[in-house]
Amino acid sequence: MEVLKAIEERRSIRAFKSDEPPKEIIEDILNCGRLAPSAKNRQPWYFVIARNEIKDKIADLMINYTLNHDDTIERAKIGCPSSVNPTANVIKQAPILVVVLREKNDNWTVGDNLSIGACVENICLRATDLGLGSLWIRDTVYVAQEIADLVKHGDMELNCAVALGYANQSPKQRPRKNLNEILEWIG
Repeated sequence: MEVLKAIEERRSIRAFKSDEPPKEIIEDILNCGRLAPSAKNRQPWYFVIARNEIKDKIADLMINYTLNHDDTIERAKIGCPSSVNPTANVIKQAPILVVVLREKNDNWTVGDNLSIGACVENICLRATDLGLGSLWIRDTVYVAQEIADLVKHGDMELNCAVALGYANQSPKQRPRKNLNEILEWIG
């Protein structure tokens, strides 16, 4: 597949088949993430593959968070419900959850987070290229330390997670701004 085709066809998948992709395919996808550019070549990403009970425990941590925090209930009252529970349900359904961690180091927060963004985009594009679906997950932020502790890396910082598996849906592309709305030439 050409890069442009993968970019155009990539979608955020929220429904997965139960079949687990082979280990070799998951490692191929993560290897493409590893090849992303990074600030000062720090390569700050560290991956933990969560499956089965551990993956479900991560989702349960997220669900329990929403049960114990009024802000999610208040958001629902004003018509802006939290996405945490639906995302947790996607995690339970997906066969693979890639937990993306980084070393705790406040001096490198911005550069490391930008670098991990490039890494995760490579992961999502390679998954699309290989016929898998992916969902880049931010909602883990509410229980980041609990997740890091659960996967036995409490000394690291959870950045995000990526659900991977065979897609069980074919969503249309969500609206995108036109280039002329977000581009300005000067000089």
